[in-house]
Amino acid sequence: MGISQYIKEIGRGARGAKPLTREQATDLFGQVLDGTVTDLEIGGFCLAMRIKGETPEEMAGFLDATHARLHHIPAGDRALVVLPSYNGARKLPVLTPLLAMLLAREGLPVLVHGSATETARVLASNVLAALDVPPMTTIGPIANGTVGFAATELLNPALKRLLDVRRVVGLRNPGHSVVKLMQPTVGPSVVVASYTHPEYARVMAETFELMGTTALLSRGLEGEVVSDPRRTAQIDGFVRGARTELQAQASGTATEVPGLPKEIDVATTVDYTRRVLNGELPVPEAIAAQVGHIKQLASHA
Repeated sequence: MGISQYIKEIGRGARGAKPLTREQATDLFGQVLDGTVTDLEIGGFCLAMRIKGETPEEMAGFLDATHARLHHIPAGDRALVVLPSYNGARKLPVLTPLLAMLLAREGLPVLVHGSATETARVLASNVLAALDVPPMTTIGPIANGTVGFAATELLNPALKRLLDVRRVVGLRNPGHSVVKLMQPTVGPSVVVASYTHPEYARVMAETFELMGTTALLSRGLEGEVVSDPRRTAQIDGFVRGARTELQAQASGTATEVPGLPKEIDVATTVDYTRRVLNGELPVPEAIAAQVGHIKQLASHA
């Protein structure tokens, strides 16, 4: 049937565009993922949504379509902690692998998923591979106390192709929001999500409420979900969609974090991560607090 009728609604500019219902958004995104629409329609959809912005109802519909098409991680006996990682390091080391391994040390199963959406950045997958966590080649269970890394295309190849549209048009699209909010398991999970711009925080929070998601939401580190070790950010928790504030934001930025390197290359990041895990350097307080909040949420998932 195509998606032109939806593009007419969302493509009338920032003021004239009409939001889609959750059901319409599900149908639209499902057609995009199924590959039944043209490249021109996909481009029109991506640009129109970039101008209009996603509503929580639209995001819920996009997620409904995505969840119906994912290759899901099998459920275990503990909630799976889901760490999306799509930005990598720009000015500070990418510490998502450290967060993942600290959570695994608490006995939780941890899934990191992602792909390169930014050029010339050090990715969590690079650091994980150097820490003996290679990318998964097939979908399978993740044992308690271990970390698994799944490339986006392993979870859904069409979702990866949608992310790659950014390389052509130069702008993010709803796929970049979907991958940061999706639940890639059939069992209980804790989705760890972050935002870089405050306006996204409201949409993400309301989407979790609509979806009944168990999640942690805070401002992240350069687009990564790990807490910035220099700051105390506001952290909100969601248990099956019910929201509560877990941590209030504190003003100020630390000028120095003990042991945190200034270099962001893989070797330096791996060395720092290992030294923290071995107890040679302290776990940054902000990340230790984040681990505690995620562990608490996992016990209620």
